[in-house]
Amino acid sequence: MSYQQQIPLMTKGHGDMLDITEQIATIVTSSGIRTGTVNVFNVGSTAAVGTIEFEPGLQHDLPAILDRLIPPSRTYGHEQAWQDGNGHSHLQATLLGPSLTVPIADGKLVLGTWQQIFHLECDVRGRERTLVITVVGN
Repeated sequence: MSYQQQIPLMTKGHGDMLDITEQIATIVTSSGIRTGTVNVFNVGSTAAVGTIEFEPGLQHDLPAILDRLIPPSRTYGHEQAWQDGNGHSHLQATLLGPSLTVPIADGKLVLGTWQQIFHLECDVRGRERTLVITVVGN
């Protein structure tokens, strides 16, 4: 059995991190699936999803480390082609990835106590985002 739903998000721009755990848990409950997996997929190439302890320190640290690893720069090939200021955004989002799969047991997400699902905006401006949530199991 499978169930799919979309979540619209509005982000504030580069580094904006949202805790989407409860929204995903609600969709899992609505699906009626007791055992299986849920896949969370960000539509678009300049944002990412993952898990983290969603607390202020890490909400600051993750975007900061990404900016150190892949800093804004006009030297990226993407910048040479498009001059839109977001070459680093594409690379940061690619590094983290656009999707996450989480197990479901007894109708609930299997996450650690300090593990939440996040969406991270890597683009240089706020965006309207769509997450596609697909629940598979029985």
